[in-house]
Amino acid sequence: MPPLSLLRAPGAPALCRLAIGPLLVLLGLVAPVLGPAAARGAEKRILSLAEARVAVAAAVARARQLGAPGGAIAVVDDGGHLVSLERLDGTFPAAASVSTAKARTAATFRKATGDFEDAIRNGRTSLVAVSELTPLQGGVPILVDGQVVGAVGVSGAASAQQDEDIAKAAAAARAASPEVAEIGAEEVRAAFAKGAPLLETGAWKIHASRREAPGQAEVHVRDSDLIYVLEGAATLVTGGELVDGREVAPDEIRGSSIAGGAAREIGKGEVVVVPYGTPHWFQEVRGPVLYYVVKVTEGGAAR
Repeated sequence: MPPLSLLRAPGAPALCRLAIGPLLVLLGLVAPVLGPAAARGAEKRILSLAEARVAVAAAVARARQLGAPGGAIAVVDDGGHLVSLERLDGTFPAAASVSTAKARTAATFRKATGDFEDAIRNGRTSLVAVSELTPLQGGVPILVDGQVVGAVGVSGAASAQQDEDIAKAAAAARAASPEVAEIGAEEVRAAFAKGAPLLETGAWKIHASRREAPGQAEVHVRDSDLIYVLEGAATLVTGGELVDGREVAPDEIRGSSIAGGAAREIGKGEVVVVPYGTPHWFQEVRGPVLYYVVKVTEGGAAR
């Protein structure tokens, strides 16, 4: 289990330049013929790890909504290379390989794997001779502005149709265009007055939290908490073992207290990061305590 840590900003990457004089001369000669767009080069959209995790989170949410007994979710880039893979509890081991193969097929052929399965069922059996092809329903390309930037593959749900539905939900979540969110000051004040979520997505959440008394001990199986204290002070206990722990929602465990663990005093202006899977408990509150919580879905901690 990772230790409690302070939030640190990563270092900025260095900018490198390479002299390519002959190539620039050649580009200058061909630019008038190819036109300005060709000279600049087409803009290529890249699927990031954070974006792949959004797709995985959406797939997990859809699987739970459908009551799927398990499932493996693979996300690949546009070249078919694995970016993220998650296998739900109870899923047969081979599902990881099958989901990756489905995603790779959808990405490199720029087509849903169900289309190939339908074609073979309808008589084009020669497709089975293509070794790079996995013609099983459940692989869906991820499109952004008409470009295939990757794909999702799902295997191990209750049926092939469930595999497909989960993969489509994941691809749609990733393909949605991000929007700038603005929350007005009055809305923020109202949220802190009672303690309420401000914004929630599949990959992260922002809560305006208010605490006036000690609460239950908690373990978030998939979410790491980034806590920024605005007002008040509290004794926060982390680590140790949850007492009388029980699951109150998927991946959320509560208990009456913590046995063992480390107690620390936190107050105004401080930032604390509680990694997923770490028991934590506001043992004593001197407040009210107002604090932002940014919940980042990372997943995978053992219960």
